Amino acid sequence: MDITEVPTNQSSKGKKKKNKKSAKAKTKVENMEVEKESSAVEKKPEPAATFPPTFSVSEIKNKQRRHLMFMKFKQEKRKQKLQLRKKKRKEREALGDKAPPKEVPKTIENQRVFDETTVDPEDEEVAFDEGTDEFSAYFNGLTNPKVLITTSDRPRGRTMKFCEQLATVIPNAHVYYRRGLALKRIIPQCVARNFTYMMVINEDRQVPNGLVLCHLPDGPTAHFKVSSVRLRKEMKRRGKDPTEHYPEVILNNFSTRLGHSIGRLFAALFPQNPQFVGRQVATFHNQRDFIFFRFHRYIFKNEKKVGIQELGPRFTLKLRSLQKGTFDSKYGEYEWVLKRHEMDACRRKFQL
Repeated sequence: MDITEVPTNQSSKGKKKKNKKSAKAKTKVENMEVEKESSAVEKKPEPAATFPPTFSVSEIKNKQRRHLMFMKFKQEKRKQKLQLRKKKRKEREALGDKAPPKEVPKTIENQRVFDETTVDPEDEEVAFDEGTDEFSAYFNGLTNPKVLITTSDRPRGRTMKFCEQLATVIPNAHVYYRRGLALKRIIPQCVARNFTYMMVINEDRQVPNGLVLCHLPDGPTAHFKVSSVRLRKEMKRRGKDPTEHYPEVILNNFSTRLGHSIGRLFAALFPQNPQFVGRQVATFHNQRDFIFFRFHRYIFKNEKKVGIQELGPRFTLKLRSLQKGTFDSKYGEYEWVLKRHEMDACRRKFQL
């Protein structure tokens, strides 16, 4: 059997393959063009974004321009607030008696956490405690207040001026230089001379920063942090120096048992019979456990209006501790001590 070889044309095979590839590429291109045309028909042109770019006044580098823009922004906000307020007022007037009650703004004071030790003035237990505590002799009219004011060792001029001005506010107060004596040695001398209070003003870096108030002869002793002291010369629009008339005393927001005892401690500093001719008022205002002291003179302009004029000095107190008995830093028994990290953890809970 003869076998004959049949020659194959390789070039023809390559041409066939190339033709197939080109045909496939053409069909792909045609399909893509058809898809583009159909998508162009289906999709509508989207409108361009019309939102303004994010802008902040703080991005302005020129300080004067930035300040002007900020003031304009504040004025616009104030106008909007006024317009809204006028609108609400008109609505209330139109509704008359049917108007809804006014919204009470939320503050830290009215959102305060309830304290179990809040004092009820009509409580019999509280009345009994008041009749038998260390201040009962004063409130029963058996003793008259007599205050000794002294300082820490080597006081500076500002602290001494503060003590002198306190002596003009508190009647029957006497300022004495400390002379390096320990407080335990001063207390018996004060008791022998019939003083009912010893007040010690401490200082740091020539600025008053602490106050120890000791009621004699049986205590208690309170330690306060002093801040924001303003003497009379540093106050604007102050009145003339106070007269020797006994002032009236106002105690605000001392609602708990601790606050009640601190309020009685302050009240016993002043005589019980104020002289209304002098028209002078000493105010201890407790707000968020800070006690603000102000001293004013008032005048009645007419039946409805009253004018007040601050006399000074002014300062702020923060209670640090309350100790039973007279001052004793070593063996004293403390009724209450400020533990800042525990007690100040909740901003809506107050101690006084």
